[in-house]
Amino acid sequence: MSTPATTTATTAIAATTTTTYTVTGMTCGHCVSSVTAEVGKVAGVTGVQVDLATGGVTVASDRVLDDAAVAAAVVEAGYEVVAPAAETPAQGASCCGSCH
Repeated sequence: MSTPATTTATTAIAATTTTTYTVTGMTCGHCVSSVTAEVGKVAGVTGVQVDLATGGVTVASDRVLDDAAVAAAVVEAGYEVVAPAAETPAQGASCCGSCH
């Protein structure tokens, strides 16, 4: 079974952090509801938006999230978070510290 490519992007805007995960196995509205409900229970989560077509799950929070807690919530809903290939630094942050 091949796994789709994944990206994780984290953006900090004011007091809100938005992180996008790629989740596999979602096929219908019930899947969306299950993932939204379980991820919504993670401490700090203020909103969850699911794009069924792409498998993207965008999570808004009032802090940087523990990816393992989000992944556990997705598993509890019956799905899987694809391990991120790379992370995008938060707005204003640098990946290696050498950028201005």
